[in-house]
Amino acid sequence: MKLDILVFGAHPDDVELGAGGTIAKEVSLGKRVGIIDLTRGELGTRGTATIRDGEAEVSKEILGVTVRENLKFKDGFFINDENHQLKVIMMIRKYRPDIVLCNAIDDRHIDHGKGSKLVSDACFLSGLMKIETKIGQKEQDPWRPKLVYHYIQWKNLKPDFVVDISNFIDKKTEAILAYSSQFHDPKSNEPETPISSKTFIESVRYRAQDLGRLIGKDYAEGFTVERVLAVESLEHLI
Repeated sequence: MKLDILVFGAHPDDVELGAGGTIAKEVSLGKRVGIIDLTRGELGTRGTATIRDGEAEVSKEILGVTVRENLKFKDGFFINDENHQLKVIMMIRKYRPDIVLCNAIDDRHIDHGKGSKLVSDACFLSGLMKIETKIGQKEQDPWRPKLVYHYIQWKNLKPDFVVDISNFIDKKTEAILAYSSQFHDPKSNEPETPISSKTFIESVRYRAQDLGRLIGKDYAEGFTVERVLAVESLEHLI
């Protein structure tokens, strides 16, 4: 199955928080988008891995993505080694995306930076023909995405570019709130966390609003890049 965009997140809900609006927008434009969660988020203070599995499926339907898989790496303890790289490479070669989105390059949670580097390294290695992988009995062909972008999460990193999501902020919020075990739920008796308060959800919308302000739009999401961006002509900038 060929996808246009493959989005990786260290935990279920990472991609919704960092790029939910962009995902919804690209789907609306007819792009085939997939999500790969690296872990089940089993170390999270609230909820369980099984609960989060179900919430991720609900969010998948809200965003309209084509496929969502979980690699079931060990939450908090996965590393950027050959074994983990090969499993990510298998996903890249399976779905052959032109664009990959992945975690923030630096963030409060240690898995975010690790996941960012792991996926970025795997995107490069996936293009090397002497690295052999297979799914079942089928040998996979090399595949290297054209572009790798990193969404922004907890820390206010300076974006290299932003995407106008003015018409998709409500869809982004809906996808986030699908994770009712993690985010604000006045009926929950579970321990409070930095992301479970009502003000956190408000801050997600505020950041999008502030990034939108910078480009004269209502809402936007920011991304960083590892290499110089190129445009076909000056008029392609908005």
